Amino acid sequence: MRIIRNIFRVAVREVGILTNNHMYFFCMIAFPILTTLFFTSMMNKGQPLEMPVGVVDMDNSTTSRSLIRRLDAFQTSKVVSHFPNINEARQAIQRNEIYAFLYIPENMSDDLLSARQPKISFYYTMTTIAAGSLLFRDLKTISTLGSAAVGQATMTAKGYTSEQIRSFLQPIAIDLHPLNNPMVNYSVYLSSLLIPGVLLLFIFLITAYSIGTELKFKRSAEWIETAEGNIWVALIGKMLPQFLVFITIMYAYMFYVFGVLQFPHPGGMWPILLLGLLAVLASEGFGIFAFGLMPSLRMSMSICSLWAVLSFTTAGAAFPIFAMDTPIRAIAQLFPLRHYYMIYQISILNGYPLAFAWINIVALLIFAFLPIFVTGSIKKAMLEYVYIP
Repeated sequence: MRIIRNIFRVAVREVGILTNNHMYFFCMIAFPILTTLFFTSMMNKGQPLEMPVGVVDMDNSTTSRSLIRRLDAFQTSKVVSHFPNINEARQAIQRNEIYAFLYIPENMSDDLLSARQPKISFYYTMTTIAAGSLLFRDLKTISTLGSAAVGQATMTAKGYTSEQIRSFLQPIAIDLHPLNNPMVNYSVYLSSLLIPGVLLLFIFLITAYSIGTELKFKRSAEWIETAEGNIWVALIGKMLPQFLVFITIMYAYMFYVFGVLQFPHPGGMWPILLLGLLAVLASEGFGIFAFGLMPSLRMSMSICSLWAVLSFTTAGAAFPIFAMDTPIRAIAQLFPLRHYYMIYQISILNGYPLAFAWINIVALLIFAFLPIFVTGSIKKAMLEYVYIP
């Protein structure tokens, strides 16, 4: 009972600190909410739509105009400019006015009808990977449709039936099924990593900051005294109010994306709740551990910032971990966000049992218990160290 009472006293003291410092409100509540709304609203359409493309039509025939209309009808492409030559279209790409352009040579229609195989060229920028990949798909489809349209007209004139024409032009029919994200919603891919990554960043920083400011503002002895010299009581009491705030924010984010925005989650509710709990505990544990390694406000926050930023690269969402070098694959396991993403991918997005992600669950639990190794150094720093700006 005495331990519980001391934890409660430290927690009440921490609530007073949190309410008197506006930075906690912004970093624990305001900024996480704004981050969630920013990323989800930025990609609310699921993927880029009506990206600007240009056309260099040197043929100016019925066939070429038909191709241009079909290109403009695609969901992701919008023909915004016609250029008299390739040079001007290239300069438009360099000025970021368009992402790609289609070049139709002279006498294309005549060459098609004469079976002389004219070359339809398309140029696209890969400065933006998403835009370049989507426009490449549209432009390649248009090029294929051009030859197919002429082939269809020629075979119709020769008396072939519709079924024969279809079998000749498309001998293999593709039955495509994108699993788990059938709408190919880019927000499902990106928001499910970027937003939790930012939330973990705030937890890292606030955890280290809240402990470091005890030393900076000369409250460290009072903090330890309130816990009657028990560093574990001091840490649990200090982290408890922060944990309640962060777990609320984490679950609010999950309710918003999975409940309101209806992100795919065939794994159900329990993996989501477990993942949110483990993510907050692991982040707070790492923040405490970072301060224990470097009992300095500036250095511990620098470590947390570096670790959080590198997490986005090593999580494996943008570039698969198995394609990286072996040392990088090993280092990636040292980042909580990597294990968060693996549990999300395995048990929430793909719907496999949590047993398939047991190693990642254990890894997050290890992060949560890291403070065991540094409690002695934290207590020593609070009682003996002098803050140096």
